[in-house]
Amino acid sequence: MTDYCMLIGGERVPAEGGRTLPIMNPYTGEQVGTLPDASATDVDAAVAAARTAFDTVWSRTPGQARAELMLRLAAIYERRAGHLGDLESTDNGKLVSETRNQARFAARQLRFFAGYADKLYGRTIPMDNPDLFDYTRREPVGVAALITAWNSPMQLLANKLAPALAAGCTVVIKPSEHASMTTLELADMVQEAGFPDGVVNIVTGGVTCGAALTGHRGLDRISFTGSVPTGQAIMRAAAETLVPVTLELGGKSPNIVFEDADLDRAVIGALAGIFSAGGQTCIAGSRLLVQRSVYDTMVERVGARAGRIRLGDPFAPGTQMGPVANEPQQARIEAAIAAGVDAGARMVQGGPVGDDPALQRGLFVRPTVFADVDNHADLARREIFGPVLSIIPFETEEDAVALANDSEFGLASGIWTRDLSRAHRVAARLDAGTTWVNTYRVSGAQAPFGGTKKSGHGRERGEEALDEYLRTKNVMIDLAPTLADPFPLEEN
Repeated sequence: MTDYCMLIGGERVPAEGGRTLPIMNPYTGEQVGTLPDASATDVDAAVAAARTAFDTVWSRTPGQARAELMLRLAAIYERRAGHLGDLESTDNGKLVSETRNQARFAARQLRFFAGYADKLYGRTIPMDNPDLFDYTRREPVGVAALITAWNSPMQLLANKLAPALAAGCTVVIKPSEHASMTTLELADMVQEAGFPDGVVNIVTGGVTCGAALTGHRGLDRISFTGSVPTGQAIMRAAAETLVPVTLELGGKSPNIVFEDADLDRAVIGALAGIFSAGGQTCIAGSRLLVQRSVYDTMVERVGARAGRIRLGDPFAPGTQMGPVANEPQQARIEAAIAAGVDAGARMVQGGPVGDDPALQRGLFVRPTVFADVDNHADLARREIFGPVLSIIPFETEEDAVALANDSEFGLASGIWTRDLSRAHRVAARLDAGTTWVNTYRVSGAQAPFGGTKKSGHGRERGEEALDEYLRTKNVMIDLAPTLADPFPLEEN
């Protein structure tokens, strides 16, 4: 049992009144610790600490010094990658091999953005009047709230924290109450790296904490990753304070297989796109669009391979898919599967976990494949956020594009083809923030990431992410020896 404290102004503190929430292991069903359930007063203190640190220290810290601190933090992430991965797998049930890699990817992002910290260049602007000297400055927006989801806390936080620190912002971080441990561990890490008190603040808790933070008038930016309904609620709250918001929300991403594709590769991509991390990723390729001439082959092969995915302990070397992260999510996934069956969808793979003793305690859902799904059915429209794949046939390239774009979401997409011209042609027409060709679910610190439509707006990772935490100031200087007087005095 680990009883965590929050980080506010450099101090490790409990929630007001000592309120806590349990930390549950989704594989064993056991409680492994507690996290503070912060009040509005706690959030006020965290925002005030961030503001003080911004005004007095961090906004005046040279970019090179910020970069050095970020590089120290990156080294700590790498050194602690094993421990952090173990904690995250305990917290949300993801395979430990993936969570350890996500700790290392957090280090990669810190290093990438540290390189920008002393390169936030402005520009000089030629004016019509030669006596005017005009230039711009790129300045940090101020205090940023960074709010992450439970599926990949370390990676999602790194998406936000690295560019925010490089830009010169101070932050108040709120992880999901369903997966907070690695974020709370960050408190020790930033202090070990030597960050000034108040630059990084961490609050945890449920609805009260989240509402107090997203509606706070002391913020200058909110960055949120999570569900569409919560994103909409944050937008409504931010409308009152006029705080700009970056949203990375859900997806119902199309993964398109053309008849000329390398089908061996496409099968692997289809499986990786939806069943990696138990389908609990916003970029999950949950709609597999397959050209009619290879449709039956893909359905058979994907279904057969899905049935052989090994479920079990996320720490066991042979496990290929762990439990889902929490009980509410398991219930939502199972309800979506049952509704699909009731609506007459053809289940190719799936069904109850059964009496396997290794799966009795955990929150497991079998990899589930539906074929012949109509693109207007709930299975194809609603984000399930679990290991549920809908396979949809199409006839022509035009059909594929139309089906892919016929969605409220626009986060990610995939194309499988040997035709280079088709790959570029279709990629240009897909309404999605990311399009992979002959691969899926690959990321890089350098590559911008974000969505369109109900998948949100703004970008994370890549140089574009800095723009979320910077604002442009214009400075204009009159160099003329005299100033034209618009109100000249008349001589008598």
